[in-house]
Parts: sequence; C-alpha cells; structure tokens
Amino acid sequence: MMGTLYVVGTPIGNLEDITLRALRVLREVDLIAAEDTRRTAKLLRRYDIHTPLTSYHEHNRRRKLPVLIQALGEGDVALVSDAGMPGISDPGYELVARAIGHGIRVVPVPGPSAVIAALVASGLPCEPFTYLGFLPRRRPDRRRLLREVASVPHTLVVFEAPHRLAESLADMAELLGDERRVVVARELTKVHEEFWRGTLGEALAHVRVTPPRGELTLVVEGAGADTGGEPPWAAERVRQALRHLASQGVTGSRAVKDVARRARWPRRDVYQVWLELQEE
Repeated sequence: MMGTLYVVGTPIGNLEDITLRALRVLREVDLIAAEDTRRTAKLLRRYDIHTPLTSYHEHNRRRKLPVLIQALGEGDVALVSDAGMPGISDPGYELVARAIGHGIRVVPVPGPSAVIAALVASGLPCEPFTYLGFLPRRRPDRRRLLREVASVPHTLVVFEAPHRLAESLADMAELLGDERRVVVARELTKVHEEFWRGTLGEALAHVRVTPPRGELTLVVEGAGADTGGEPPWAAERVRQALRHLASQGVTGSRAVKDVARRARWPRRDVYQVWLELQEE
C-alpha cells in the first residue's frame, strides 16, 4: 500500500506559529523532505521530534524526485519548505504533481504564509489579489512583467531581496505610477517585524536613505483601486506628476492616462494640462 504525501506548513519566522496537527504529522511520518534541513532541524529540536530528514530543494530536485516517490511507495512523507507552505516559490509543486501522477494521496496541512500575512495586514484590498512570486532578477524581464500587470486592478503581492529593492521600486514607480500605494512588510512574525506604508515614490526615496534588511514582501495597490475617499488632485499636483513622468521619458498618452486615473480627473482635462506643459 502506498504512503501519503503530507504538504505541511511551517513557521515563517516565529516558531510558535505551527499547528498541533502539523506537529503530529511531523512526528508520525516515516520521512520529512525539507528545503533546508538545517532550518527544519531547528524546528524539530524545538518540539522534540526525531523523524528522519532528507533534503529536497531547487538544486537537487531532479535527483531527489524519484527517491522520494520510491519512499512514498513504502511509507508516509511530509514535505516542508524553508518557511511557510510548500509549493510557493519553491520546487514543492513538482513533487506534488509527480505524486499525483503516481496515484499517491496528497494531503495539505495548512500553515503560515508570508503572502497572506502581508496581505491581510497591509490595509489594501485582499480580494481579488495577484501573487507574482519573486520579481525577475534581470531588469528587462522585471520591466516586462510589470508592464503586463500595470493595468491589473487586483492588489499585487511580490517577494523581493533587500539588495534589489531600490531597483525594483524604481521600475514599479515608473511603470505602475509613483502614487500607487505600497506596503513593504519586513521580517514577518520575527522580532524586528515592520510594516512601511506609503506610495511607490515615497518608498523609493525611503529605501535609498534607509536600505532594508531581512526578508521582504511587498503589497502593491492595483490599477484603478479605490482611493479610500481621497479627493481629486489639485491642478499643481497634476502638473508635477506630468512633469515627473515626462522627465522619465514616458509618452504623452501614457502619462495622461496614468495621471487621470490617479488624480481622478477627466482625461481630456489632464491632456490639456499636458499640452500647456509642452508649450512651456
């Protein structure tokens, strides 16, 4: 009789954020496949669990997939990620898909998620939302993705590394609009947990002065999102926004469309201001 693959959520920081069911499963299975065995070993020591560990991560997944399928033919296996729910920004989904293909039962054991934790504490609309994972490292790829989602009305959730945050915020401010609201969630559930709230333009200025550390999750306002009752912009603010976009090389049609949406002005009126600025 084949075993069961348990997809187990583990803490994203605070080791107290684990369910009683997850602890029971980790004790009872025959093997735990962990993205980072050192980190998982720390969790197991905390709760006096002695189940055998094996590694399963991005760099050994091709070699370990058949090994884990064979193990599932003999007993139960728990899949855990570095933190949070397996399958989110890690190769866990490949093992799940392979197990299903072999007729192996897959059982989720829900747990913490940085995506959901950041989203529900952001103050931005939680539904619908679009999760983009880690933004691409290469700037052309990152900008291509941001252009694709620029008009998406859903709240956006992304992961980013601290050393790339300023570059990514600069691209987001340019391509999504520097007045879009953003929440930068840092070190979720850990001792130095922090939520920074403002606009993309303000966030860029902030991180240039205060470079961030730790794990980051960004929650970004969707296109055309509710402004929460903010009144239409004053004319001078519209002019400043258009000047800024023009200095960034944004085309007139794109600048007018973006500012009209954010300022809650008729597009024809914003276009008139754009023409006046061109004459200046």
